[in-house]
Amino acid sequence: MTAENGPAGVSARKLWVLYAAAAAAFIPALGFYYVGEEAIFPISSLEMWYAGEWIQQRFLGGSLQHNPLFNWIIIAISRLVGWAWMLPVARLVTIGATVSAGLVLAWLASRAFGDRRFAALAAVVYMTLADVVLYRGWLAYVDPLFGFFVFSAIACLWVACRERRAALLGLAVASLTLAFLAKAFTAYVFYGTAVLVLLLDRGHRRFLLSPASLAIHAAGVAALTVWLGILPANEGQGVRMFKEILDKLGFTGVRDYLEKLVAYPAETVLKLSPAVLLALYYTRRRPWAQDPARPVLMTAAAIAALGYLPYWLAPQSHTRYLLPLYPLAALVFARVIWDAGPAAQSVTVRWFGVLLAIKLAVALAIFPYYQKAYRGENFAAAAKAILDRTRGHALYTTNVSASGLSVAANLDILRLPAPPLVWPPPAWDSGFVISYTPDPGMGQVAEKYRLGGNDLYLLCRGAACNAR
Repeated sequence: MTAENGPAGVSARKLWVLYAAAAAAFIPALGFYYVGEEAIFPISSLEMWYAGEWIQQRFLGGSLQHNPLFNWIIIAISRLVGWAWMLPVARLVTIGATVSAGLVLAWLASRAFGDRRFAALAAVVYMTLADVVLYRGWLAYVDPLFGFFVFSAIACLWVACRERRAALLGLAVASLTLAFLAKAFTAYVFYGTAVLVLLLDRGHRRFLLSPASLAIHAAGVAALTVWLGILPANEGQGVRMFKEILDKLGFTGVRDYLEKLVAYPAETVLKLSPAVLLALYYTRRRPWAQDPARPVLMTAAAIAALGYLPYWLAPQSHTRYLLPLYPLAALVFARVIWDAGPAAQSVTVRWFGVLLAIKLAVALAIFPYYQKAYRGENFAAAAKAILDRTRGHALYTTNVSASGLSVAANLDILRLPAPPLVWPPPAWDSGFVISYTPDPGMGQVAEKYRLGGNDLYLLCRGAACNAR
């Protein structure tokens, strides 16, 4: 047995083939209709491009005061392939971030544990976490991109400390800055947690407190200051983003809080299955306790656990906020399974194969049927019907539900080169508005569309109500 090859078991080649299969299994998702609130970033990207705005994340004519890195990438690619493809483009960015996070994990595992076969196993474990392979790994939300940059920052930070490489520390801070530009201040919380854990090691502490390290991190602070404090378009953004974090700490009642404390870990286990269940099963053998690389394993576990606590203890949070920690969790699970021996590794790979088979069945048959029969295709159909009904008249929207945004995103494409839909102005005499409810103050009901479990209303005012 060698450090490179480890004990006899699943080959690195087979593991990378499984990794490639997991990545390829995301391809069918590119053809799905809108899911959940996916329309937010395609809509805002089209609005930003149409208005020539690159700093503020525009949305329905206003500003979300969120960071626009995801939008920039969507705009750049959609300008090349056409705006009609903006949803597949957004999903492609998400998939790219997911696959790239797995590759960064493999790099980290290789540098930290010195075994390329284990590195491949760690990457496969990450890619086959239930939440990643079935949902978050392809959904066009910003979280996977944010998670990729945050985890890349932590991985580079950790390896930089181990190898005393200032260049990697610079890459860590650059990735951290990109994570912030993708989403929010919480990037610094994840990174700061990793710094605290690494500071417990005397050698790491000496490196992190060196003049070179302090200068590199000062440059990161300067970049944040420029974005929030100097660019006029970002006035008030920092306050808005900070307030959103504080809102998650709002207490909703003792019963709700206690239920959340119980439900959150249960949901986490479900989303990290089957790897977390396999790792828990194999801890009975406790071979990991004799692993010579146990200090590295404990460092990964400590960073993941400390990063998890604020989201578990906060009165309001969602498990999707944990995506930056998924690779670290996968690293821990993979090491426990690895230490359990070749048989455990083979059983684990078979479980992953079963999960991928289920994923393909869902992606190729079950979910497309659901979208056609219940919720998905009808978003596009409603958009076409609204376009025909409102042609030649002003059209606005106040419907910010998932279904309303999905219809609006389809309409934005159908109406090009007309401007994207926006919120109605304070005073308008004639036209149509897409609404979540039949609001007499906004207009009279012209049409109603059933979209899965929701109704969408098209209201009208003035001469537009007589249009057919």
